[in-house]
Amino acid sequence: MIITNGIYGVAAFALLLSRAPSFDILGSFFPAWLVCLAVGLLLTVAAYWLLLRVRVVLALPVLAYPSLTALLTFALWLAFFR
Repeated sequence: MIITNGIYGVAAFALLLSRAPSFDILGSFFPAWLVCLAVGLLLTVAAYWLLLRVRVVLALPVLAYPSLTALLTFALWLAFFR
C-alpha cells in the first residue's frame, strides 16, 4: 500500500514539473524562473547604481545584494506567473 502511494506521488510530481512556463528565445526554450533571475539581477545592478548615486553605505553588502536579487526574482515570479 505504501509503495503504490509513493508511485502516485512521483507521478503527480512529474506532471507538475512538465507544465513549467517557458520562453522561446532565439529558438531555444528557457524556463521562466531563469528569465526572472536575469531581470532580478539587472534590477539589483540598477539598485546598486542608485545607492551609489545617493551615497548610501550598506553595513553588509555581501548579504544585501544577493538578498535583494532573490527578493526581486521571487517578486517577479509571483507577479507574472502566479
